Amino acid sequence: MAMAASKIMSLHLLSSSSNNSNLRFLDLKLSFSAPKTLRIQCVKRKVRTGKQRYPSEKKKLQRIKKNPSPEIENKDEGFWRLSKLGVPVQKDPGKDFLGISDGLLEAIAKVLEFPVATMLPSEAFTVVRKSFDARKLLKEPKFVYTVDMDVKKLLNLEPRTWDFICQLEPKLGLIEHIPHERDSGDLISVIHDSKKIHEGPGFGEPGYQVHSESTKTKPKIAVVGSGPSGLFASLVLAELGADVTLIERGQAVEQRGRDIGALVVRRILQSESNFCFGEGGAGTWSDGKLVTRIGRNSDSVLAVMKTLVHFGAPANILVDGKPHLGTDRLIPLLRNFRQHLQDLGVTIKFGTRVDDLLVENEQVVGVRVSDARNEFHSDGQKLKYDAVVLAVGHSARDIYKMLLSYNVHMIPKDFAVGLRVEHPQEIINNIQYSALAAEVRKGRGKVPVADYKVVKYVDEVDKGTATSSRETSRSCYSFCMCPGGQVVLTSTNQSELCINGMSFSRRSSRWANAALVVTVTSKDFDSLQFHGPLAGVEFQREFERRAAIMGGGNFVVPAQTVADFLNNKLSETSLPTSSYRLGVKAANLHELFPAHVTEALQHSISMFDRELPGFISKDALLHGVETRTSSPVQISRDGDTYESVSLKGLYPIGEGAGYAGGIVSAAVDGLYAGFAVAKNLGLYEGGIESVLGKAQKNTGFVKY
Repeated sequence: MAMAASKIMSLHLLSSSSNNSNLRFLDLKLSFSAPKTLRIQCVKRKVRTGKQRYPSEKKKLQRIKKNPSPEIENKDEGFWRLSKLGVPVQKDPGKDFLGISDGLLEAIAKVLEFPVATMLPSEAFTVVRKSFDARKLLKEPKFVYTVDMDVKKLLNLEPRTWDFICQLEPKLGLIEHIPHERDSGDLISVIHDSKKIHEGPGFGEPGYQVHSESTKTKPKIAVVGSGPSGLFASLVLAELGADVTLIERGQAVEQRGRDIGALVVRRILQSESNFCFGEGGAGTWSDGKLVTRIGRNSDSVLAVMKTLVHFGAPANILVDGKPHLGTDRLIPLLRNFRQHLQDLGVTIKFGTRVDDLLVENEQVVGVRVSDARNEFHSDGQKLKYDAVVLAVGHSARDIYKMLLSYNVHMIPKDFAVGLRVEHPQEIINNIQYSALAAEVRKGRGKVPVADYKVVKYVDEVDKGTATSSRETSRSCYSFCMCPGGQVVLTSTNQSELCINGMSFSRRSSRWANAALVVTVTSKDFDSLQFHGPLAGVEFQREFERRAAIMGGGNFVVPAQTVADFLNNKLSETSLPTSSYRLGVKAANLHELFPAHVTEALQHSISMFDRELPGFISKDALLHGVETRTSSPVQISRDGDTYESVSLKGLYPIGEGAGYAGGIVSAAVDGLYAGFAVAKNLGLYEGGIESVLGKAQKNTGFVKY
């Protein structure tokens, strides 16, 4: 066929060789000139312009103009992250499958505009995140994936994909180019790598030189509390060469389990070993939720998650969109964590209560401790340390009082209070999944056990009207939702009553529960004549005591059906069954809190029922009272050194200090604090932020 020398034509060719595996799809631009040569280059497909653009395309174009993406020179290197890949339920193997299915390859092929999904090699793709989306606005429920595509591996296995990769462009929230593989490991690996980088060897390393008489021995550090922040601070400090003593008022998980059993079966409360106090902290006998708002893909969060996997957590927590462990998995994990700390030389003192600080010249030099079983504190022992890391959790009220005696700067912090609602899990499954509810099968089916998250904003000026605005004065929301779980007692005092929720890893209980809470502030504390740094603590105690009286004592929980709570009347008929094992008693929960809190709860629950039709069912039961959603106090500290602003040598960290709001954020705070303390004491000379990124501050309370 004859052509003019300047003739240009666009063709879609299928070139072949003797081996069919070398077939390649090409979008070609052919240019012939004299002498006749063939030049081939990748070109973009024709796109709609001007008025031909769809409205959605116009919006995307506006976003790109505001936030232009840099040109990507080497699209054939590194990784492409593909997000929001939807796979219908019928095309997915199910919630427990974390590999690359045929249905997922179809979704990937659609993004790449690759014509034959089955030709894509699954080995080139890695699932980064998998979640389940059953919102009513969708045509059908689907699993939603985030996937990393290894370009070099993909081209080696299927060269024909190049012509589609070369036309990929970043799209905000959907397609992202990652030049290099993220090689973040668990915390132990991160520490070992960082020790090799910073200048000069540290304690325990060959070639370490003692620079002064004061540094001949390892610095001695006490970490008070073995919750997530205390454990991770201890891990960092011990790995960096400190002489660490971990002091825990509660018992190791084995004995703690027996103490909790005695509480549930025989109503015997061990004031120092219970659902709040003991190895692992309050989160051990809870749902083990690992959802966090401080950046799921941040290096610090990934380091924490991978460390949990290192100590025995299932690897799916790295991928699951809503990761959780459950108490049954936390217990062996904590035993492994403990063994590693002991192998590093950490001294662990269980059943040891810190009664006082040792202070000299306005600096902490140690602690006075006693046997936690001795309620009279008569066997006190003084222990000297170079620093004291305070990781006591949000229920250590005696510690707050002790700090106040030293004029340690603390401020009352906003938190939330409310009630815990419980439904038969089957109702929640039906509300969320409709016909798909049969696929739950008590946590062993294709789809996850259904949960929910609801939030409303209440305008107090308009007498409690529920709105969707975030600019109003008070928020009402669900908190710590436990699908397939049970309601448990979290009191630490015989005269106070407080509850929470927990579940095991399979979430197979026939009940679902969640706290329905309302934010409270210093204005609420003032209205009840509670003032000063511990006003929030006294506010909590007031309603825990009222709840105990309403229940009639012996840890019986006051309860009321949701419908009766809304109508301000006592539940006179028999109450629905409850998972709470110490008994429930009909009570007027609408009289428990101040009127404005009760009205906010009532209005928001009515609004929740519009989003989740059936939420106000005859089997929905409210339990009182939930007050320990987060710390009521924040202990002021330096943002860089993590040291108390008013008492040298004291390092307040974690949820109890007001700087975290869950297992992961507490662990991350402990991680950064550990490095900060090590740096202050000369054990570490590097910059942890260059390794794990910048720490997020003040994560103790999130206003929804």
